[in-house]
Amino acid sequence: MMDTDAPRQDWQEPLGLLILRLGLAWFLFVWAVNKILAPVQYQKLWGYFHGIDIGTTLPFVMGGLQIAISVAIAVGLWRIISYALGFIMHSVTVVVIFSDLIAPFVITNGFPTNRNQSIAVAAWAGFAALWLLRNRDDWSLDGWRARRSSAK
Repeated sequence: MMDTDAPRQDWQEPLGLLILRLGLAWFLFVWAVNKILAPVQYQKLWGYFHGIDIGTTLPFVMGGLQIAISVAIAVGLWRIISYALGFIMHSVTVVVIFSDLIAPFVITNGFPTNRNQSIAVAAWAGFAALWLLRNRDDWSLDGWRARRSSAK
């Protein structure tokens, strides 16, 4: 049985948020780099899902901005803004694939084609949690700067 009255260890919460932050930053980074490596794929996706022709330059711009946001999230810089942008960007994905999310057990050619989209919900929840706990993210660059300025 777990002792619920035991004092919290000072390293557990910051470590948990560091792990969450790095995992979400990597998740976003992989998709951002893919926009640069395969821009035509993103042109087609935007055309298919949104009915918008984004041209040949916009995938590079979007990928570059998302890489910058991913790095800011990874180091915990500008937490209010960078964590919120991660959440908002991923929210767009969740909205776009919503019909797949509410039908995760659709079988096509003997394979559950929508089940992998459920990963998007876990990442979306992670971004929400990271933003909500941003002020407790002590092992972030912003947390370090706050400690440094309060020590003066």
